[in-house]
Amino acid sequence: MDLDYTPTDDAFRAEVRSWLEANVPQDVRAKILNHKRLSRDDIANWHRLLGTKGWSAPAWPVEWGGPGWTETQRHIWDAECGRIGAPPVLPFGVSMVAPVIMKYGNEAQKRRYLPRILSGEDWWCQGYSEPGSGSDLASLRTRAVREGDHYVVNGQKTWTTLGQHADMMFCLVRTDPAAKKQEGISFLLIDMKTPGITVRPIITLDEDHEVNEVFLEDVKVPVENLVGEENRGWTYAKYLLGHERTGIARVGASNRELAFLKHVALNQKKNGKPLLHDPVFASRVAAVEIELMALEVTAERVIASSNNGRGPGPEASMLKIKGTEIQQALTELMVDAVGPLAAPFDPAFLEGEHTHSAGGDDDAAPLAAYYFNYRKTSIYGGSNEIQKNIIAQMILGI
Repeated sequence: MDLDYTPTDDAFRAEVRSWLEANVPQDVRAKILNHKRLSRDDIANWHRLLGTKGWSAPAWPVEWGGPGWTETQRHIWDAECGRIGAPPVLPFGVSMVAPVIMKYGNEAQKRRYLPRILSGEDWWCQGYSEPGSGSDLASLRTRAVREGDHYVVNGQKTWTTLGQHADMMFCLVRTDPAAKKQEGISFLLIDMKTPGITVRPIITLDEDHEVNEVFLEDVKVPVENLVGEENRGWTYAKYLLGHERTGIARVGASNRELAFLKHVALNQKKNGKPLLHDPVFASRVAAVEIELMALEVTAERVIASSNNGRGPGPEASMLKIKGTEIQQALTELMVDAVGPLAAPFDPAFLEGEHTHSAGGDDDAAPLAAYYFNYRKTSIYGGSNEIQKNIIAQMILGI
């Protein structure tokens, strides 16, 4: 089933496009279009600005402050944000923990946390991966022992994205070490200011501080911060990951990056002609563009099914695999297009500390870091190898 846009959808697209053109801060948009790094304030201020319009949580129901958009309208929103170069709304609060709280949390948790996520008052991070527990997440060892009205948590989390800014963490912990590994896990909400939490930076290959290690030593977490039932956290974790994987496809952003790739390839010369006119390079660009068009159609089919009451299910794994492969292919082609011009690596330029790059080509200067950063997309959210297993089991019945 394909997605048919109605006149109402077309009017909605026009409204969204007009509002984004008028309201995305130009300095922030320039950072995104030129592959520079966003600051905490860039992201937080955008969230608050969206909140004034009632658009900070596109998938939320009206009862909790969401706009009540259809699946199709949310798809249009994502596409238009990608096209213009709008900052992301951090998924950890709005798109990941909030759906879990809505579905499995108690009324007190909903009343406390959902308004603070909506307003941006709480910045959330994700406590899933551990050393030795990444793709095999169910092997996690962070332990939570109940003592009266608290759990005492000890362990380590890693690859915690933007944890240095976070106020809260949603965290998977082992509450029954004797149970089968998927059956002894619970889902806790942890205040990052609690004594015993240490956040240490992991500096990635692109010299950015995006991810962290988080150490938990005798951290006391109130029992009221347990979501759902004890030892049922694996169910909630899988529900959350389904929401995460659907958003990783990033069709709108990839369309924007395809346009940038063509811009770069037109400005680079080979044998006196634009590189984009070279048959070999042009065929590589065309192959990625065809894959991206197919991904967009597939995403629209998934949305059409969701409009009929079906959730994304294992189709989310298909979108995750192909979406991340396309993102990586685009960054690889960008670096290939500029060749040695991508070699001068200028972190200060990426952070906006000076206007022009030391290498002299502002388009090329961020591309090596951009390429390195996108090597991770096929790993996070459940590695693509694991997603292929999910597809084999749930779609093909293997």
